[in-house]
Amino acid sequence: MDVEEDARVRVRPSVQRPVTGSEARQVRDPLRDLPSDQATCAGCLRELFDPANRRYRYAFIDCASCGPRAAIIESLPYVRDRTTMRHFPMCAACGAEYHDPAGRRFHAESIACASCGPRLRFLGITGDPALRAAIEIVAGGGVIAVKGPGGFQIMCDAIDDAAVARFRELTGRPAEPLPVMVRDVTGAGALGVLTEDDRRLLGGPSAPIVLVPRRRHAVLSTGVCAGTTGVGLLLPGTPLHHLLLDGLRRPLVVVAADDSIGSEDAAALGVDGVLTHDRPVVTCRDDSVVRSLGSRSTVIRRARGLADAPLPLPVAARRPLVAMGAARASTFTLADGERAILGPHLGDLTDARALEAYEGELDRLGRLHGIEPVHAAHDLDPGCLSSRLARRWPSRVAVQHHHAHVAAVAAEHALEAPFLGVAYDGLGLGDDGTFWGGELLLATYTGYRRLGRFSHAPMPGGAAALHRPARMALGYLVGGETTGKPIPMGLAADLPGFPAPEAIRQVIARGAPVTSGAGSLFDAAAALLGLCAVAGFEGEAAMRLEQAAAGSCSASLPVSPPVEPLAWRLARRDGLWVYDAVATLRDLLEARADGEPVGRIAAAFHATIAAVTVLLCERAAAEHDVTTVCLSGGVFQNRLLAADVLARLTLAGFEPYIGERVPVDDGGVSYGQAAIAAARLAMT
Repeated sequence: MDVEEDARVRVRPSVQRPVTGSEARQVRDPLRDLPSDQATCAGCLRELFDPANRRYRYAFIDCASCGPRAAIIESLPYVRDRTTMRHFPMCAACGAEYHDPAGRRFHAESIACASCGPRLRFLGITGDPALRAAIEIVAGGGVIAVKGPGGFQIMCDAIDDAAVARFRELTGRPAEPLPVMVRDVTGAGALGVLTEDDRRLLGGPSAPIVLVPRRRHAVLSTGVCAGTTGVGLLLPGTPLHHLLLDGLRRPLVVVAADDSIGSEDAAALGVDGVLTHDRPVVTCRDDSVVRSLGSRSTVIRRARGLADAPLPLPVAARRPLVAMGAARASTFTLADGERAILGPHLGDLTDARALEAYEGELDRLGRLHGIEPVHAAHDLDPGCLSSRLARRWPSRVAVQHHHAHVAAVAAEHALEAPFLGVAYDGLGLGDDGTFWGGELLLATYTGYRRLGRFSHAPMPGGAAALHRPARMALGYLVGGETTGKPIPMGLAADLPGFPAPEAIRQVIARGAPVTSGAGSLFDAAAALLGLCAVAGFEGEAAMRLEQAAAGSCSASLPVSPPVEPLAWRLARRDGLWVYDAVATLRDLLEARADGEPVGRIAAAFHATIAAVTVLLCERAAAEHDVTTVCLSGGVFQNRLLAADVLARLTLAGFEPYIGERVPVDDGGVSYGQAAIAAARLAMT
């Protein structure tokens, strides 16, 4: 059976009745819940550095309140014999603690000590001497691999320019900013400008990477932040991390290794040594990434410490299903009853290792939670790799990409339908055969109606334009849809890195896909302001545009930028409200030609998109009497834009929501697909 998406479905709130009582299991299921890994607690940290404690400097110290959980579980329920700790029988002292109901380690399944637990190894050395040898290598400018509970991490001194340059070469990360691990919140405050919310996030049990503005005179290698004004900071998540930072007394660059979980060959990894241990790794998990957003926080990457908590479904899945997600920033979601298990971030499925990890983790989590899918939800685009993976299931539900985006936000916040959905991202196939990405939808959990969009622009060279913002900019200039005058090419004549306009015209004439993507518009604006002609990594152009704008805005978000928006036009076309982005780009270029500072123009561009968003929602609310708004799509990872849109919508009388536990980028698409598929299948 194939259940195809019908974009013309009549929006009816009556079909959104939640399944209750005997129709579905509760979201929480103690026997099937997968407990999350927890960062080292204060009690264990005191013991770790107490010479009188029997676990002094033991790299695997933990208790009932902290330590590895999901990373070591082989099957549920969570008991020691079903984890990788089954290889380490407890000594008498640990056994006594395990059975003491008054103690901190009562039924702590990963309890161990130096006498009975895992042991470190580095270049043939074991125990604490192995740790000290690894520290000496890093202090001397070396790069090492460290085996954690969820796979290998590559580390180096974050202050040493030569070490960071070599780190980038070994890890194949030539351009993107690198995360930095510091000893404590005080150390984080020396490198980044922290709010109280940032401090709270840093000290959370998941020990995530927190994205913050970098201090102007932060003591870091210039190679860490790659010319950006922000920095990703994290605190030690394990006792081993604490010991490394205590010995080095300097920050560390730390990223997950692009390698299989079984490899311990230093030569193959290209590093100067591998600090490993003898506890098996069950699954690889990257660090989660979060960002504060005024009184809220948003998850950028849902991974270690966050990915294991079940999420609710507005309409229960009557039979088990799997939602395959998107091909980039891929995740999957398993659903049964009212429970949805959103899997961890697994990367780009075009990478063979990411695809292997995706299939392996899908099999593992399905087995752990006892979910054998009967149905598969997938993207409307049949060529999408995740859609092709769904073909193994005879019963499939096709879901339009942006409908899934906004449904994920609605489902997370348990919103009643209908709701307005604002989906701003790079692109996703629409029901008209074009690529969408600047969308206003009126939606329920079963269908949607498109109410508005951004103006179309050709993508010269197709997918190549996604990595070359200058091409996308010329697509708007040469062939962008507009109700006004075209942009004079002379306004962009002096920009470096731009292809010849005539060559772009010829490419477009031969046939180029068309997009309404907000992400493409942000890329074009960054290129036209001279900020990024060719992207070195995904999202670079938009990130540099946001950072340029931030310098001209109030530091106390969510306050709207103290600048006037650029010009725009909103017109009715084919039954849709269409925002004329070409008019905005024309005004942007004219402001640049008049000598306006780039940062101020970038801030005005952000203010324009925020103002347009509110106006689109006002037009929709007037026609449909709906004031609940769900914001989603990767463009809303832009803190400046998200905060401004949330503030403006609230002032205009709307109830805006954004993903908080679920990523707004493609990492949340599978959850939205699951919510939609469950609701639609409940009607059959």
